[in-house]
Amino acid sequence: MNELLTFLGEEDRYKKYELFFGPNHPGMNGNFSYIITVEGHTIKRVDPDPGQLHRGFEKLVEHRLWMQNISLIPRICVPEPDINELVYSRCVEKLMGIEIPERAKYIRTIVLEMARINAFLMGFSGISGTTGLYTGSHWTLADRDYFIDLFEWLTGARVYHMYIIPGGVRRDLPDGWIEKLEETLNYIEKRLSEYDRLIYNNPIVVQRLKGLAPITQEDAIKYGITGPNLRATGIKYDTRKAVPYAAYEYLDFDIPVQSDGDGLARAIQRREEFEISINLIRQAIKKMPKKGKIRLDMPNPLKFRVPKGEVYVKVESARGEHGYYMVSDGGTKPYRMAVRGGSYTAGLVYARKALVGMRIEDVALWMATMDICAPDFDR
Repeated sequence: MNELLTFLGEEDRYKKYELFFGPNHPGMNGNFSYIITVEGHTIKRVDPDPGQLHRGFEKLVEHRLWMQNISLIPRICVPEPDINELVYSRCVEKLMGIEIPERAKYIRTIVLEMARINAFLMGFSGISGTTGLYTGSHWTLADRDYFIDLFEWLTGARVYHMYIIPGGVRRDLPDGWIEKLEETLNYIEKRLSEYDRLIYNNPIVVQRLKGLAPITQEDAIKYGITGPNLRATGIKYDTRKAVPYAAYEYLDFDIPVQSDGDGLARAIQRREEFEISINLIRQAIKKMPKKGKIRLDMPNPLKFRVPKGEVYVKVESARGEHGYYMVSDGGTKPYRMAVRGGSYTAGLVYARKALVGMRIEDVALWMATMDICAPDFDR
């Protein structure tokens, strides 16, 4: 009888129940869902539920010409689309064995760091919004628009830019654009002290983030966690340093690290890296050749063929290592492509461990501090 009562207690649907966290939950970062089994307010089990974006980019690229895919792949990561343009272009360039012009390398670096700043500002907004600090959310998203305006001036588009292409970049910098960028950098740098007072020195925010889902160095390596989340555990690794690309090998920068690996460490890590991005853009502006080619002369896009071979290329996104594995059969289209998104392993695999034992109200905050991007899963 006691065994029966124990069984009924364990299976009592009023004691444990399933809760769909997403895709329409306001705290969910994108069209994705965690099915969480909850006992009271405490999470007992997590089942990630991807597949709701219905996109299949890895398959779609096989049916489009090499150059046509430039308009498709930015959608793999909406908050930071330019990294996809770069990884794809570098895959093509490596397969072709070509080196892009020096000025194009610096322009690419500027664009990538601008995209990184945009992604960080969206991340700051997520942390503010999920702690109920909506002023911080409004501030950061409004300031992000200044960089979106610059992207629109440079590329003609506000979100998906299709600017970095195999062989270089699509067009040169417009007259007056650099001056406006420097003005924007000066403005955003002054705003950082206000962000600190409002967000990072806010006792409520600090209390919510301190001790939130700490990651050990062993788990970070085991689960393939990279980027700021890895560096927040004390491991000093950055793809821009380890495997330099674009103009990063010509720039001087150090990589900060934290030690606790918890939500507060992850938030502070991104805050410190924000300043590094500002500094990298300024260095790139100063060192960039004033004149020169911005792209190579490439073949007719309709007849453009890439030599047979396979390659894996990775870059450092705001969420960590973002890589493409690409195979060419020598034809006019990619034969195969696989994407390794920056938050892929953290959001799908590690979530099963990290969220267990957490309270319901901390799920959205965990995703904000981990900078989970749902398109990384549904590619």
